[in-house]
Amino acid sequence: MSNSVKVSDIAAPLAVGVAVLLLWQVLITVLDVPVYLVPSPLRVAQALVEDRELLAASLWVTLKVTLAAFALAVLLGTAAAFLFVQSRWIERALFPYAVLLQVTPIVAIAPLIIIWVKDMQAALVLCATIVAIFPVISNTTLGLRSVDPGLADLFRLHHATRWQTLVRLRIPGALPYFFGGLRIASGLALIGAVVAEFVAGTGCNGAGLAYQILIAGFQLNVPRLFAALFLIAVAGVALFLVMAGLSRLALRGWHESELGG
Repeated sequence: MSNSVKVSDIAAPLAVGVAVLLLWQVLITVLDVPVYLVPSPLRVAQALVEDRELLAASLWVTLKVTLAAFALAVLLGTAAAFLFVQSRWIERALFPYAVLLQVTPIVAIAPLIIIWVKDMQAALVLCATIVAIFPVISNTTLGLRSVDPGLADLFRLHHATRWQTLVRLRIPGALPYFFGGLRIASGLALIGAVVAEFVAGTGCNGAGLAYQILIAGFQLNVPRLFAALFLIAVAGVALFLVMAGLSRLALRGWHESELGG
């Protein structure tokens, strides 16, 4: 039963994707749409093959920024969440600033960060970290706060220390929230990296996929533009699947979210 569920989980979206691509190809062919407006899937695939070295190098540049920003967001976000749960006063005093980072458009502050931070790579990582950090802070804080009152009373009844309560009760209970935050933050780190690259306009050896999209747009090389967009989308899906896999590995066998199929 579980195998059939897994097959259907893969087959259903794959079938929809193939149907959309076929419809796209047919419409482009029948309506004779110019390639500089919307390329056909075959032309996009051709661009992926012809420009594979350029696009692969740019993808690696973007992924390096994404992964560094994601790691930094997880580290700082988790530390902030642990700090917030130590005291309601600390949370009330500092949490609004985390919200401020979330609601401030990165395109507005990215130029300032790029000016202030001399190293371009560090500036891009910092921009992407700002975009990705809030879900980690919010979800982890919520998870650490969401303790079963009965279990909390049981720990107090047995005179558990704060450290014992944190390690044996709060952290295990917060893991589903934490991994939910990771799934969101991984995608936001990629978005932040792409947006920062757009603002920075880095070229030459440091050209990421965002720069290739800009150049392809200027040159009306729309198939390459779509190919770069496709790689960004694939990278985002891959990051989400990796985070979902890590969540399944950590929670299976004991948490209800991963039990029973």
